[in-house]
Amino acid sequence: MYFSMKYSKNILLCLSITILVQWITLEAKSQKVKIHWEKIANGVWKAEIGKPEANNLLTIAGVGPKTLAINSMPLAKFPLAENEIKVEVYDGKTYLRFPLEQQEKIFGLGLNFKTVEQRGRILRLHEDHYDGVDNGRSHAPIPFYVSSKGYGVFINSARYIDIWVGTGVRVDSKNPPEARDRNTDPKWSASPYSDNVEVLVPAAGVELIVFGGPSTLDAVSRFNLYQGGGSLPPKWGLGFWHRTPTLFNDTQLLNEVEGFTKHQFPLTVIGLEPGWQSKSYPCTYEWDSKRFPDPKGLINTLKDKGIYTNLWINPYIAPDAKIMSTLKPYTASHTVWAGYVPDYSMKQTNTIIGNHLKKNLLAIGVSGFKMDENDGFDFWLWPDVTKFPSGTPADIMRQTYGVMMQKLNTKLYRAENKRTYGLVRGTNAGATSFPFVIYNDYYSHRDFITALINSSFIGTLWTPEVRSSGSAEDWLRRMQTVCFSPIAMLNAWADGTKPWTFPEVEKEVAEVANLRMQLIPYLYTCFAEYSFYGRPPFRAMNLVDGFSVNTKEIKDQYMVGDNLLIAPLFTGEKSRKVILPTGKWYDFYTGKLAGEDEVITVTPGLANIPVFVRDGGIVPMAVTNTVAEEKYDLVIRYYGEKEASYQLYDDDGKTFDYEKGAYCWRNISVKRDQVGKLNGTISAAVKGKPDNVGKVTWEFKTN
Repeated sequence: MYFSMKYSKNILLCLSITILVQWITLEAKSQKVKIHWEKIANGVWKAEIGKPEANNLLTIAGVGPKTLAINSMPLAKFPLAENEIKVEVYDGKTYLRFPLEQQEKIFGLGLNFKTVEQRGRILRLHEDHYDGVDNGRSHAPIPFYVSSKGYGVFINSARYIDIWVGTGVRVDSKNPPEARDRNTDPKWSASPYSDNVEVLVPAAGVELIVFGGPSTLDAVSRFNLYQGGGSLPPKWGLGFWHRTPTLFNDTQLLNEVEGFTKHQFPLTVIGLEPGWQSKSYPCTYEWDSKRFPDPKGLINTLKDKGIYTNLWINPYIAPDAKIMSTLKPYTASHTVWAGYVPDYSMKQTNTIIGNHLKKNLLAIGVSGFKMDENDGFDFWLWPDVTKFPSGTPADIMRQTYGVMMQKLNTKLYRAENKRTYGLVRGTNAGATSFPFVIYNDYYSHRDFITALINSSFIGTLWTPEVRSSGSAEDWLRRMQTVCFSPIAMLNAWADGTKPWTFPEVEKEVAEVANLRMQLIPYLYTCFAEYSFYGRPPFRAMNLVDGFSVNTKEIKDQYMVGDNLLIAPLFTGEKSRKVILPTGKWYDFYTGKLAGEDEVITVTPGLANIPVFVRDGGIVPMAVTNTVAEEKYDLVIRYYGEKEASYQLYDDDGKTFDYEKGAYCWRNISVKRDQVGKLNGTISAAVKGKPDNVGKVTWEFKTN
């Protein structure tokens, strides 16, 4: 008995010591980090947690902030309670926690297609082709969120990141939910309220950046400027695009162009799909000599018609491509479609591919690229066990591959002092200043608009291209939408559709395409504001001053710049509701008052997409259906009753000379004279600055 009791005490002592050692070990592994916030610009604070990886989203993109522009914004205080931000490094991972208030709404966290508000959702931000579910796997898994309270948080990691947005309820919650009895309480919820955003980064450290407001738009603008500001495309990029069927040859392509002339339809960019290459899937990046015996002559012929050329490529290089003789040592351990995967994180790779593109494509006048297949699916990309010669982990390569391709492409055109504008399937933070727009194969018209709205929260651009339709109504509705997006494009690569494929709506399609061309001065100014001030050219209603934050989730209307509200209709809809922010709003086409701070119902008919202009809205429009890179006549439309002003941007439309000061902001103002009549003026161009405005005509749309 004595022996048994003594033996039991020893066992208990040993167990206690073991538990104590495990607890001490756990505490040693778990490092609760005190955060030091460094103010690096007006309204921008940075903190380094643990040991951040050298390969992060911003270092890979190689961009720097526009500090002067950030510092010229309204003053902002640190927007969060510092003591409520918790960080911890444990088991080689970084745990982050940020506070949420009861009514706070969260936006961003990647390019989502079905949801705008992200609170109450769980996401893994993971580069991938969109597969119909908002779960974090998308073409732009950008780890940035912005709050309705007027601040933003950026987690600068190139890893796959897990985020719980107001879903994980902690024991130590400041505002815990009430425990309810499901048996008797009708207010019981399977998703109780949570007062935090929690983030898991699979690395032993991370860089955090917080952006102040005071408005939500200010926070987004600071985020964009921190990445170098938004892209400013060439003027031709804002015209109308058409991509030809995959295996078209030069004769068929020119016949396609003639069709645009015959139908009096605008055309600015012609896109060649995979068949321009001698091989694709995998690619050679070499012209097919049978389909295109004289590519330089073809491109010059198109240029003479005012048409620019854009070429499709994907990243995977055919074994017999000419560049493989030097490129092979700089490719990955795995192939895709039996093609080699270049390691774009290596200088040698960029030099070899860059020299080839420059010599064989840029030198003969190619104006840009559509960079496909750098996003996913899992079985269309290298696996995460792939080894790259640079030593860059495969998951980081996946998260940033599209960014690295954009970076090289942008540098090539910048070296020639030529602006480009193109398409890409995958992007991430750091690429805001790169002149590329995301597209994909998903084809829900309604979800396209939601994605366009979401792109404005995360510093990227998305285009809802038109491919095909089952009816004339759907065709026209899609064309109307695309003409109010970053790229107005018809992609006929698969079935050869034309803008006039449905003759019964050909007139209406032509009208909206011509309207797109006339709006280029307004659109170009929107993009200049994106570049200079960080304000997204296409933006969610939640970024609009005077739009109620208490309004339900808005997924089907958006703004173009400050003055135009777009409310698309979809197939089968004869009418729709439109939420108008504070102030008076006017119908774009008639100038009549539409409403003021209210929900209206509109029945526009098939011919027009509903567009509204705020009171005092000034909309400069070109008197042409071609891209006017030099002198052009201008019609200035004014809507409403109050005095107003507007800054019209201009430069040469095609080079980077604007970065050296070769640009002009011209003040357009509308004021009442002594008898109360509204009159408009436009300031003269500054001496020595671009002066491309010819004759000016005024249209006061509101009687």
